[in-house]
Amino acid sequence: MKIISIEKNAIYKFAWLMLFASVILTFPADVHAAKINIVATTSIIGDVVRNVTGNAVDLVVLVGPNGDAHEYEPTPAASVDLAKAGVIFENGLGLEHWLDKLYSASGSSARRVVLSKGVPLRVFKDNPQDIDPHVWQNVANVIIFTKNIREAMERVDPVHKDLYEANAYRYIQQLQGLDAWVRKQVAAIPADKRKLVTNHDALGYFAQAYGFQVIGTVIPSATTEAADPSAKETARLLNVVRAQGVHAVFSENIASSKLARALSKEAGVVVAPDLYTDALGPAGSAGETYIKMICYNVELLKKYLK
Repeated sequence: MKIISIEKNAIYKFAWLMLFASVILTFPADVHAAKINIVATTSIIGDVVRNVTGNAVDLVVLVGPNGDAHEYEPTPAASVDLAKAGVIFENGLGLEHWLDKLYSASGSSARRVVLSKGVPLRVFKDNPQDIDPHVWQNVANVIIFTKNIREAMERVDPVHKDLYEANAYRYIQQLQGLDAWVRKQVAAIPADKRKLVTNHDALGYFAQAYGFQVIGTVIPSATTEAADPSAKETARLLNVVRAQGVHAVFSENIASSKLARALSKEAGVVVAPDLYTDALGPAGSAGETYIKMICYNVELLKKYLK
């Protein structure tokens, strides 16, 4: 009886050891198989994040193609996405004015990464106390975005560090090529024709970087949330357009072109097709990625300003 008891104990111990070993062996694989949940606030940020992370993460974009971050209204699903997220990539500078409240309400503990950190900032000409949040319109600033994303991902997911470094390096090379291409294309536009009138004040960084002048905006504001312009403001812009010899007014993919068309009719100028300003276009469109968006915008400017 004693021998049998010892044998049973040995069998039980062996079984427990085998079970423990199987858990130890399979657990790391399960951990590595699980992807980190990432939230990007806008479609442009989402595209840059995807270029750095590839398929190593589960990515959710809050403000999708043709969406206006200025007027975005968070949904219950967005709160759930933030609660599940490990990292949130945001532009900052007041663009996502709704994010602090949403983050708090969701109970999220995600790391928030402000991608505009390190970007040389500009203020609005008419409101020098306000910082312009549209930093992505200068390709050099999106290179900074890329580096900030890479550094953040290497901290939270060191297992894929080599992937993030390789992807970021490749994308930065593409962005540097894009920046050089933009400068070459702009050089074909006479300097005295590089005058911009858009729906809202979104192209300041683009103008500063590539030698354009923002003459005015149909909505005299940095945000599309502003009220329609007064008769006095519209009359002032009309006078500027006529005096400066502006040939075209540019509407945007995130806002109605109604006001731009009314201005063009009064001023006798053309309303150009929509520029991609604060958001990408849908899949299959000319602005489905950040690089395609910039290329499309520059080609449009060349066509209507030369």
